[in-house]
Amino acid sequence: MASASSSSAKNLFSDSKRRLAERVVVNVNNASSVARQIVRGSKSNEILMQAAKNFAYHESSVDNSLQNLKKMEIIFQHLNYQQEAIAQAADKLEYVEEQVKAMER
Repeated sequence: MASASSSSAKNLFSDSKRRLAERVVVNVNNASSVARQIVRGSKSNEILMQAAKNFAYHESSVDNSLQNLKKMEIIFQHLNYQQEAIAQAADKLEYVEEQVKAMER
C-alpha cells in the first residue's frame, strides 16, 4: 500500500509539474504577444510622427507655391492690360498713317 501511495504521489507530482510547465509556456507566449503589440504600437506612433513632420515640412512649400501663383495671376493681368494698350495703340497708328497719307496727297 505504501508503494501505491508513493507512485500515486509521484504521478500527482509529475502531473502538477507538467501543468505548471504548460502554464509557464502560456504565460511566456502571452508576454511575447504583449511585447509584439507594444513594438507595433511604438512603430505606428513613429510613423505618425514622421508623417506629421513631412506634412509640416511640405506645408510651407505649398503656401509658398500658393503665394507664387497669386503673384503670377497679377503679372498675367498686367500683361493683358499692356497687350490691350498695345492693340489700341496699333489701331490708332493705322488711323494716323491714313491721315498722314491723306495729307501727303
